[in-house]
Amino acid sequence: MVRSKLGQTLQQNIRENSSLYLFTIVLFIMGVGFGAIVVNSLGLTQKQELFMYVSQFFHELKSDNITDPVRGFQSSLGHYLKYVGLMWILGLSIIGLPLILIMVFLKGVVVGFTVGFLVNQLKWQGLYFAAVSVLPQNLLVIPAIIIVATAGVSFSLRLVQSRFKKRGGPIYPQFLAYSSLILIMGAIMAIAAAFEAFVSPSLMKHASATLLNFIIIII
Repeated sequence: MVRSKLGQTLQQNIRENSSLYLFTIVLFIMGVGFGAIVVNSLGLTQKQELFMYVSQFFHELKSDNITDPVRGFQSSLGHYLKYVGLMWILGLSIIGLPLILIMVFLKGVVVGFTVGFLVNQLKWQGLYFAAVSVLPQNLLVIPAIIIVATAGVSFSLRLVQSRFKKRGGPIYPQFLAYSSLILIMGAIMAIAAAFEAFVSPSLMKHASATLLNFIIIII
């Protein structure tokens, strides 16, 4: 029953805002591309400093000197919920609409830069590490952010119609639907945070042993 209602809610939201979804997805992809371009624009010194930080992270993984999973979960969950919560608040105001779009773009930049830097420095080994460390939780996080952003933009546009064009119907039911969707995405973020804290470290540790050998060779 819960899954059925969740599916119906998401399907209805996608149908009603298909053009906004397309725009948001394209904006995110542009951010990913921009992040990858930024990697190529970094100077040699900046790349070396970042590479040393990555190497140190791999050594900490190999020696099990990583954050306690419970603390990692709390940190990741707090970060995700703050991100979603801020988008929700921005969606409640007209002036928050461009800020939501900026947040989507910046999320794309972060993903693009992270993956781009790993691939740029470690080639196929970097792509493999990105696949086990960045991709899994982002399979949940990125769609959730796109859904939240689209819902926020849609609600903000309805506010414009309601206040300035004197049409669009009562806003309170739409507010309840918008807030309910945010709560659902918050639950999905919690799942992503749990995976990131309890599963991803094991995957990254398995990959780090091979990467350390590769780093020693290229250094």
